Amino acid sequence: MTQGRRQNVAEARRIVVKVGSSSLTTATGGLDADRVDALVDVLAKAAEGREVVLVSSGAIAAGLAPLGLRRRPRDLARQQAAASVGQGLLVARYTASFARYGRRVGQVLLTTDDMSRRAHYRNAYRTLEQLLAMGALPVVNENDTVATDEIRFGDNDRLAALVAHLVRADLLVLLSDVEGLYDGHPSAPGSSPITEVRDHAELAGVDTARPGSAGVGTGGMATKVEAARIAAAAGVPVVLTSTVRVADALAGRPTGTYFHPAARRARGRLLWLAHASTPQGVLVLDDGAVQAVVARHSSLLPAGIESVAGSFTAGDPVELHDTAGRTIARGLVSFDSAELPRLLGRSTRELARELGPAYEREVVHRDDLVVLSH
Repeated sequence: MTQGRRQNVAEARRIVVKVGSSSLTTATGGLDADRVDALVDVLAKAAEGREVVLVSSGAIAAGLAPLGLRRRPRDLARQQAAASVGQGLLVARYTASFARYGRRVGQVLLTTDDMSRRAHYRNAYRTLEQLLAMGALPVVNENDTVATDEIRFGDNDRLAALVAHLVRADLLVLLSDVEGLYDGHPSAPGSSPITEVRDHAELAGVDTARPGSAGVGTGGMATKVEAARIAAAAGVPVVLTSTVRVADALAGRPTGTYFHPAARRARGRLLWLAHASTPQGVLVLDDGAVQAVVARHSSLLPAGIESVAGSFTAGDPVELHDTAGRTIARGLVSFDSAELPRLLGRSTRELARELGPAYEREVVHRDDLVVLSH
C-alpha cells in the first residue's frame, strides 16, 4: 500500500469493521472472552475521535455449546434457535467488554428486507446515525432468529459492505483468519500476497474459493472478496487483513490487501437492487433489448421481452436474462406478472392505442435498473 493510501486509511473518520465467528469463538462453539476483549481493546482505542460500526458474526456459534450442539446445525430451525440463545450472549459480552472503556454499545439486527425495502433502509440508516451521534458503538448482525433462506444475506461480509455504504463510511475493514488475499493458497509454496487491488478484473484467475479454516462460520475468502468488490464499487475503500492485525489496519500501517474505491459512490437505490434485493421473477430479453439495456443503458420496453417467469407485482425486483439464460441486469418492474404476457413483443404506442395511455410506459425504467454483467 502506498504512503498516500495508508494516510487515507489512517484519516478515515467513520469506519465499519467486520469480524467473523472463527475470530470470536472456540472451534466447538462458545464465545472466547479473551478474543473478544482483544478485539475490543483495539476498537475502543480506534473509536477515540472516530466513529466505529462493528458488524459481528458469532451469534449462532455462541449458542451451540449452551444448547448442547457439537457443530453448526444445517437446518434453519436449529440455526435460529442457536442464534436466539447466542445473540444475547454475544451482545452481553460486547457490552461488558466495551464498558471497561466507558463505551456504550447498541445492538442492530438486520435482514435483507431492511436493505431492499426503502422504508426499512431509511429506518436502519436513522437508527445507526442516531447511535453514532449519541456516542454509542453499533454492533450489527444479521437477524438469524427470524431470517428465512429467502431473505438472508448468507454471510456477514456482504452485510458489512452494504452497511458501509448505508452509513457512508470512509473505510471498511474485513477481518479474516489469514493476512489478506494471496494469488494461491497461503500455505502453498510460491504463493504471494496481493497488497493492492485497483480493479476486480485484476483477480481473474485468482482462487478465492478456499473454505474458511474454522467450522463455525459461513464465510470464506470468496465472500470477503465479493464484499470488498461491492464496497469498493460503492466508493468505500477496503482493507482485508487478519484479526490479529486489526490495529495495523486501523492505523494505516501496511497490512493485508487494500481495495481501491471507485471514483464516485454508487447510488444507494442501485446498490441494494444489485446486492440486497430478492428477485421475484425473470424477464427474458431478445438480443436487441440486451444490447439496448447493456450498451445504451436504455429502459426495457415490452417489445424486447420474449418471455416471463415467476409471480410478482408492480414495484418488485426482477432479473433480466438473455436468451442463453445469463443474468444481465436487475430492475424494478412496472407491471404485474399476470398482465405482462399479453404485452410482450408489442410497441408502447400500439399498447396505448389498444389499452389506453397507462400502457405507454417502460416495463423497467432505466433509473430502476442496474446492469450486472454482459
